[in-house]
Amino acid sequence: MAKLVRLKDIADRIGVSTVTVSKALSGQKGMSEELRNKINVLADEMGYVPSVSRKMGNTVKSYTLGVLISEAFMSEYSSFYNRMHQQVSQIAMDKGCFTMLEVVSAENEKKKVLPRIISDNKVDGVIVIGRLSEDYLNMIKEESNTPMIYLDFCNHSGDEDAVVSDSYHGAYVLTNHLFNMGHRYIGFVGTILASGTITDRYLGYTKSLLEHGHPFVRDWIIPDRDLKTGEMDYDRFFVLPEDMPSAFVCTCDLTASMMIKRLRENGYKVPEDVSVVGYDNYLFPGLCDLKLTTFGVDSYEMGRNAVINLIRKISGERYRQGVTIIEGHMIEGESVKRIDP
Repeated sequence: MAKLVRLKDIADRIGVSTVTVSKALSGQKGMSEELRNKINVLADEMGYVPSVSRKMGNTVKSYTLGVLISEAFMSEYSSFYNRMHQQVSQIAMDKGCFTMLEVVSAENEKKKVLPRIISDNKVDGVIVIGRLSEDYLNMIKEESNTPMIYLDFCNHSGDEDAVVSDSYHGAYVLTNHLFNMGHRYIGFVGTILASGTITDRYLGYTKSLLEHGHPFVRDWIIPDRDLKTGEMDYDRFFVLPEDMPSAFVCTCDLTASMMIKRLRENGYKVPEDVSVVGYDNYLFPGLCDLKLTTFGVDSYEMGRNAVINLIRKISGERYRQGVTIIEGHMIEGESVKRIDP
């Protein structure tokens, strides 16, 4: 029997990602015609059979899954969500499904414009990655019957299906680690209430403080982004307090890299003078020359749960309803120094 040719086999031969191969074979935009033709020719030569055809031969339904991401999460350095989108696309393809991405602009979100992939009935279900406003998501629910799964956020409305990382526990573990390394004066960098994940990480941080008998100091809670838009702004935020703590828990690795930059601009060395921890274990290359101590998020497992739950939800099968929490683990780097208590 001839070996089954996978998208990965084609991608490895031509030196591109599996997502690029998928887009080329399905006629999606985002590449030159030369590359598209090269991929299609190679696929024919290798005898590639689309996964949809294979699945349909086994009488298994194939679906088109929509992916919605706010434009606020698609900036040059927001690579965590780019990676998550790529992983969702790959997992969907492995299940015999295709994905269609739509980036939701701030204007369309504010005006409550229904996403085109939904209004044009192009998708069977939707995964929302990152965060969109509760009002906007409620509008989608009211104007369509499209099944949805939220990925990496939830609004705790009681009737939503979501897959999130254990932000509360992760920040709690990181703060405990700082205490174990001798730190007693610990700040938090992140705009509280800007998103559910940031707030959960703040609450995990405060739990650790309270358990160690160190209530938080208001001046040590440092915003990193706009509360309404969620846009990170180095010039407006990251303002250091006059009375400095010895360590900071940051809401993500990107925030941690910017905080390290701000500390160095003000004459502090990391970790010699101030220790810093991040969250996500994912940072755009070149943004930080230190290996961060951080909390690793299993984004692949999160994406896998979201895709499987959505497929089952679309098909009317039993699936895990409500909020699914995926555990992570702490990763020690070079950004924390042990000090004498």
